[in-house]
Amino acid sequence: MPEANIIKSHMEIVGSDGVHVGVVDSLEGDRIKLTKAGSPDGEHHYVSAGLVQDIKGNTVTLTATAADASQA
Repeated sequence: MPEANIIKSHMEIVGSDGVHVGVVDSLEGDRIKLTKAGSPDGEHHYVSAGLVQDIKGNTVTLTATAADASQA
């Protein structure tokens, strides 16, 4: 797992299947807080930083699929 501290606001989060999960709002401890803008219910959602598989450029890829990450 890459160092989570290099995750910054406005980075895109995608699942292991390449499907968009959300956009980073901030990093809160061991959780990635997603922006409200991409949320279907207009609320903040969180993804565990432990799911981060790779960080390249402005994209964070998870070890879980987008559907699985959204359920966690």
